[in-house]
Amino acid sequence: MAELFWPSDEQWQAIAPFMPTNQPGAHRKDDRTILSGIPHVIKSGCRWKDCPSAYGPPTTVYNRFNRWSRRRFWTSMLAALAKAGWSGEAAALDATDVKAQRAAHGAKGDRHQAIGPSRAGPTTEIHVLTDVIGRPGVIHLTPGNASDVKTAPAVLAQAPGPVRRLIADKGYDADWLRQDLRQQGLSVVIPGTRARKRKIRLDKRRYRDRWRVEAVFCRLKDFRRIATRYEKRATNDLAMVTLGMTMLWLT
Repeated sequence: MAELFWPSDEQWQAIAPFMPTNQPGAHRKDDRTILSGIPHVIKSGCRWKDCPSAYGPPTTVYNRFNRWSRRRFWTSMLAALAKAGWSGEAAALDATDVKAQRAAHGAKGDRHQAIGPSRAGPTTEIHVLTDVIGRPGVIHLTPGNASDVKTAPAVLAQAPGPVRRLIADKGYDADWLRQDLRQQGLSVVIPGTRARKRKIRLDKRRYRDRWRVEAVFCRLKDFRRIATRYEKRATNDLAMVTLGMTMLWLT
């Protein structure tokens, strides 16, 4: 059996102010116990029905996760943490693909649910903006075939605070994006592609700080239910990724 996850008192003190209050139910299971079961599922990669009984009935663990996901509780919690601690002197932007398993297909309603074809098969792309010390501030999901550079404005529009300098790889090299960012007063640290006739001057020293967003992806994919997508609905998948990012904030 996988080692059980229990948040420390310090972690719970940071989470508790965001917890829903006045919830119905005469014999409602303690939120701290239930919430501990959700990261366990994310970290271990187990099915919801295989969640250890120490966290309460697996159905209760899933239902509470699902209900809080619909209410955008997880994204609101990360947004509040990011806004309070955001340091945007230099922000790094990047995206990573996650393979969507067969179980992730078949959701009712919008048939795409942030899943699209790519070279690796059906995937979801996770776009992340981190601050100067590598803390995630924005998470944005798109189908795997979405363009990174075209998605960049939507990600930057969600920044929890001002950004003075943006660091990104050559996948974001586009004249229109550079111009838009400079008009907003941002310093651009993005290398040019080989197809460019005129070379782009790149501040290589500052470009090295792009490792921070790569490090976030490495740590995020230690959570098995995030490294491989099983959630049918994009709202639930976003909530799962957000909760993983929140745990990075609190560790």
